Amino acid sequence: MQLNFNSSKPIYLQMVDEVKKSLARGELTPGDKIPSHKEQAQISKVNPNTVQRAYQEMEREGLTETLRGQGTFISNDVELLARIRSEMVLAATLAYLEEMRGLGVGPEETREILHTQLFIDREEG
Repeated sequence: MQLNFNSSKPIYLQMVDEVKKSLARGELTPGDKIPSHKEQAQISKVNPNTVQRAYQEMEREGLTETLRGQGTFISNDVELLARIRSEMVLAATLAYLEEMRGLGVGPEETREILHTQLFIDREEG
């Protein structure tokens, strides 16, 4: 997991979000093993304590489970993973709509933009 950090959110939470995004995209699946704390710290170029905090948060959320001597794995709870994906999709949608409102774009124009972009995507794909 390569990360490009920004200062608007603590790094450990950005790491958790990146794992969630990888799940939503299907790059990670239930039961997948993720890098050790040390490996992830080297990959991400962050302090190992930051990685440990991210892994603790993911375990607290039920996103991962650590098996002593074996490593850390993505949860096999398919319902939890589906809920996380749904929450992320909703959050992205709400952020988009908030941005459109902030730009003074009304509901009809927003709908037309979405329709046009979806239509363009279908033609290109």
